[in-house]
Amino acid sequence: MEKNTEKGGKLEEIKSLLEKFTNAHGISGFEDEVRKLLEKELEPYVDSMREDTMGNLIAVKEGKGPSVMLAAHMDEIGLMVRYIDDNGFLRFVGIGGWFDQTLLNQRVMIHGKKGSIPGVIGSKPPHVMKDEDRKKPVKLEDMFIDIGAKDMEDAGNLGVEIGTTASIDQEFVPLANGKVTSKAFDDRAGIVILLEVMKQLHERKIEANVYAVGTVQEEVGLKGARTCAFGICPDVALALDTTIPGDHPGISKTDSALELGKGPVITVADASGRGLIAHPQILRWLRETADKNEIPYQLGVGSGGTTDATSIHLTKEGIPTGTVSIATRYIHSPVEVLDMADIEACVSLIVKAIENVKAYF
Repeated sequence: MEKNTEKGGKLEEIKSLLEKFTNAHGISGFEDEVRKLLEKELEPYVDSMREDTMGNLIAVKEGKGPSVMLAAHMDEIGLMVRYIDDNGFLRFVGIGGWFDQTLLNQRVMIHGKKGSIPGVIGSKPPHVMKDEDRKKPVKLEDMFIDIGAKDMEDAGNLGVEIGTTASIDQEFVPLANGKVTSKAFDDRAGIVILLEVMKQLHERKIEANVYAVGTVQEEVGLKGARTCAFGICPDVALALDTTIPGDHPGISKTDSALELGKGPVITVADASGRGLIAHPQILRWLRETADKNEIPYQLGVGSGGTTDATSIHLTKEGIPTGTVSIATRYIHSPVEVLDMADIEACVSLIVKAIENVKAYF
């Protein structure tokens, strides 16, 4: 009974961290708020920390064994103002991979020069559309942000200009049966796993030299991972991210056999091999560790997106790299959903893998 209480308390602690990080705002190229939060949370558990030229946060737990890089990206997809019209409405571009229809009629937070400003995404009302237009999805370029400004000058006085960023105004909410929903689980889930792994490693004697990296600009080209991997050049690397399950209406198990609550996903290949084909020794290391410690896991083969691992494994003469992900519904939307049990199992897998990494690399 005492053990279960301790376990439940740890899970609530992780959930609280996830809420804190997903409620934070940080679109690609503007990850400052998330980086400051991660730096504060990581500081007690590492030997050193620095921010590199690109803005990646690199924390180190020193050891004499193999060097392991754990990478989770700090950025979320967002928006950027490209034009302010005479009436004070904001036209915008998407930063990262949006499906346009998820944006329509959402609340957003504008990150202006004078602080955050709430706004809403609007479009031409269907009531005044022609019949043929009503049948078509509304495109991003036909949407605008309404912040309540009187005109262009008023929008400027509120702190909005060309290049001002915006993110979705959606907060963390628990659902039934251990599931939770929020924006930006991609990849604040990975950030929280990274943080919890470093917390647990701090309490253990390990031989590995561990680099815990919060990367920037993953959603717009895996940019931060490329530069920091070149600087670190670890012996082995893991990207911690999210991936698409096939356990809800609208998607078939033939598209994705992954499910929420069945454990972390060890990637075999993503983007049909155009992204990462995991190093065989990485797969052996992770799978044998999971089996030995009775940690549930799933194997993932994807045809769509990829992760920081793609940039990392092509660095210099090549770095053995893998991806461990959390199955997450409705990725790249304001209402992503995951299962907290998968995060807990993922933390256990990474901790145990780092403890025995010397046997494999």
